[in-house]
Amino acid sequence: MSINWGPHFIVPSETLKTFSGRALLRETFDEDLLKKELKELGYEGNPIRATNPWYCRKKGAETWIKIGESAEKKDNFAVSWDTTGLENGEYQVLGLAYVD
Repeated sequence: MSINWGPHFIVPSETLKTFSGRALLRETFDEDLLKKELKELGYEGNPIRATNPWYCRKKGAETWIKIGESAEKKDNFAVSWDTTGLENGEYQVLGLAYVD
């Protein structure tokens, strides 16, 4: 069974005003917090794996587009994102964590 252990809210981060190129998206993983939240939901045991897909959308758009996905905890779920093909404007990026 896959549980969405993603963010309950989006936290704004420092914003680049001008950027075109390759970005490396990463997210840290708090195992203790995960175990606590799973226990509160009534799940026992240790998760088998964690996966972190990354999405983006132009600010104000309704649809999220998948950038990539990583299951590499040791690399902080890093995904490379080439932004050179994007139309100029403001974008939002979202990383979600799923555990099995």
